[in-house]
This record gives sequence, structure tokens and C-alpha cells, in this order.
Amino acid sequence: MSVLRKLAGQTAIYGASSIVARFLNYLLTPLYTSRGVFAPAAFGVITGLYAWTAFLNVVLTYGMETTYFRFATKHQGNPRIFATSAWLLAFTSSVFITLGLFFSPGIATAIGYPDHVFSVQMLIAIIGVEAATAVPLANLRLKERPWKFAGVNILSVLVVVVGNLFIFMYCKPRFDAGQANALIEAVYSPSLGVGYVFLINLIGSVLKFLVLVPDWPAPHLRRKDVGFDAKLLRPMLAFGLPLLVAGLAGMTNETADRVLMKHLLPADVADAQIGIYGASYKLAILITLFIQAFRFAAEPFFFSHAKEKDSRQTFARIMNIFVAVCMGAFLLVMLFLDLFRWFIPNPEYWPGLVVVPILMMANVFLGIYYNQSVWYKLSDRTGAGGAISVIGAVITLVLLFWWIPLFGYLGAAWATFICYGAMTVVSYVWGQKHYPIPYNVRRVLGYMAAGVFLWWGCEQLPLEGLPKYALRAVVLLGFLGSAWRLERRPTAR
Repeated sequence: MSVLRKLAGQTAIYGASSIVARFLNYLLTPLYTSRGVFAPAAFGVITGLYAWTAFLNVVLTYGMETTYFRFATKHQGNPRIFATSAWLLAFTSSVFITLGLFFSPGIATAIGYPDHVFSVQMLIAIIGVEAATAVPLANLRLKERPWKFAGVNILSVLVVVVGNLFIFMYCKPRFDAGQANALIEAVYSPSLGVGYVFLINLIGSVLKFLVLVPDWPAPHLRRKDVGFDAKLLRPMLAFGLPLLVAGLAGMTNETADRVLMKHLLPADVADAQIGIYGASYKLAILITLFIQAFRFAAEPFFFSHAKEKDSRQTFARIMNIFVAVCMGAFLLVMLFLDLFRWFIPNPEYWPGLVVVPILMMANVFLGIYYNQSVWYKLSDRTGAGGAISVIGAVITLVLLFWWIPLFGYLGAAWATFICYGAMTVVSYVWGQKHYPIPYNVRRVLGYMAAGVFLWWGCEQLPLEGLPKYALRAVVLLGFLGSAWRLERRPTAR
């Protein structure tokens, strides 16, 4: 149980930092979607461009985070692993930024945003800088320094939030009202528009990079015992490149909907549809926050505890707890969705709320899949992860091309759900053949079914006001309490 407490503690720290950072960052959604800031079409530009961020981040990191974890745990005490990983990413990121900025006008036109070249340039720089920080941040996780990890990320997000508040709550309203002062005239130009969002984000990313500089490995090119070692490149890339395939396919699953909506919907409604869909997607924040926090703590945990006695039983118990927490987050949002919708203050966005339960359950499946991925990482079958993600990507693309023209963002949401559900099933069946983990499938499915049924049941009751919220609070607490009693039993699996 001590290892579970350790994982829970680190997940709590990563979770707290993620919650604080994401909460601060998500405060920008009500700001961006407020009347007088960005209409759905303008917010659609932000959403559409940021969809490329996750995809290209996978390309630029090419599995090096997980590769670093694997090699560092296999060759403990070898400083060349860190130096080689970090400097390799720094080099490729620099090349990406240089070429990307040079060809930025053509890139902006190719992806459908020819009028937003500045935003594309800022996005290219953001992606490159963030990729360069991936291994130093992974090193903090491996060394179990979650507080430093949390502080770096929160500081970066704080800068972004303060910058956005300054521009869109101080400068823009005064400029629009004809009350600009010297400071506003020096820093604000309405012609830049959504470009400010990306410029401020770049400032936050650069700050993160600078704070991590003291943790950066010195190259020591003349001392191969501690510095960059070209001999490590081949085995590390052989391990990491299949993860790149998996990551690319995974990002296709996660971001292709917003990218393809730009091209599959009529031009006069595409950006608005993307904006509405993107704003509603944000309401899955509680599940995505937990998944992110869990992944930060779990990946190094799985590698470091794989050889311990009863490790597979421990992994199975972790799955139970993980799904119970995810479904608790699902119930919290869905039972109180009429309150959470005010997170998006402009009613023009509210028609998109219909996709929230679909996307939240899709993210539950995604979290289960991430949890299961331990089997191919620990058995060195990273090619299997790539294959599963490719299967998911094929499903995603077929359904998106089919359903988006027919159903718009609702079709995109259902495609996401079906993709992640299929990937979870394939991964489970395949994993049980090569690295069997005694997952309690009945309990996992029971938590999921119970959460959906409780939400559906509450929706059928004609209650309003205080009785409605009181009952729903009791239902939520009852679900969490029941899961707690089940999982605290020593024999729970």
C-alpha cells in the first residue's frame, strides 16, 4: 500500500500544480469568450491553431521523454543519458524554429490561416521552445522533484494569465473606449488581434526555458563520461521512434477534429463551429487535469516499480482507483452542467454543450488507454503502441471525414468517443497476451456504467433549485463514498 500512497502523493502534487496552472490558464476561456473580446469565429482561429501545437510537439519530442525514462532507469547513474536526450531535442527544436519562421507565410496559407502569419510565427516559436524543455522537465519527474516541476509550470502560466488580463481587460477596453494612455499606445494595437494570445504564450514558454537553464546538462563534448554521446543515439532513437508513430497517431485522434473542421465545413461557418466546439471541449477539464497529473507521476512510477513483487496487482488496483476518480469528475461536471456552463459566459457558445458528456466519456477511455500503455512500454514493445494509435487514427479520420460534413461538431465528438473506446479494447486484448495484468474489468466497467446511469437518472427527475442541487450532491458523494469503501479493502483489485 505504501507504493500506492507514494504514487497518490506525487499525483496529488502534480495534480495540484496542474489544477492551479490549468485553472489559471482556463480562466482565459471565460475571458476570450466574453462579449467584446473574441466572437466564436475569432476564438475558432485560436482553437484551430492551437490544435497544431499538440501534434507538432509530438513530432519535435519524438518519444524522447519516455525514452529518457527507460534508458535512465536501465542505466542508472549514467549522466550521458540526460545530456544526450536534452541536447538532441535542443538541436532539432532550433532547426524547426529557424525553418518554420523562414517559411511561415507559406505554412500559414497551407493550414488555412493566410491572414494570421504573425500568430503562426509565434506558434512555431512556442512549439520549438516547449519541445526543448521536455527532457529537463522529465528529469525533474524522474528525480521525483514534483515541487520544482510544479513551480516552473505555474510560473509560466502565471505570466501568460497576467499578460492576457493586461491586454484584454486593461488595454483593449480602454483603447476601444478612446481612453488610451501612453502605456496602452506603446503595447497595444487592435490590428494584432488574436496574435496577442500567441505572443504572450511565447513569453511564458521562454521564461520556463530560462528557469530550467540551471538544470540543463553541460555538453562536455570532450568528456563522454558525462556529456553528449553520439553512440547512444541509435539505441535511443530505435526505442523512441515507434513512440513517435504512436504519438502522431494519438495526436491525430486528439486534434484532427479541430484541424479538419476548418476544411470540411463551409468557410462561412467553420471558424465559429470550431470556436463553439473548442469552448465546450474545455469543460472536460476535470478529467483531462487528472489524466495529465496521473501521467506525470505514473510513467516514472511504472518503470521504477516494474520489478517489485506483486507489481502487476498494484497496477490493476491503480486502474480501479483511476477510473473511479475519472467518473467522479464526470459526475461533478454533468450533474452541475447548468452551473459549469457559466465558465463560458457568452450564450452564443452554449449550443455546443451537447458534446460535453460525449467528450468526457471519450477522455475516460483515453485515460484507461494511457494506464494500460504500461504493458508495451515495460515489455519494450513500443511498436505495439504505435500500431494501436494508428488503428485509432484510421478510425478517427474515417469517421471525421464522414460525420463532420453531416453533423458538424457533434460528429467530431462521437468520432473521438468511438476512437478512444476502440483503442482501449485493442490495447487490453493485446496487452493481456504479452504482459498480462489482472485488471478487474467488471469493476472498471461498473464504475463507468454507474456514473452514466446516475447522471441519466438525475436528468429524468423534475427538480429545480435547491432540492435539485442537494440531491445531485448526495448522488456524487454517494458514488465517491462507495468507490472509496470498495478500493480501501486489502483484497480490492
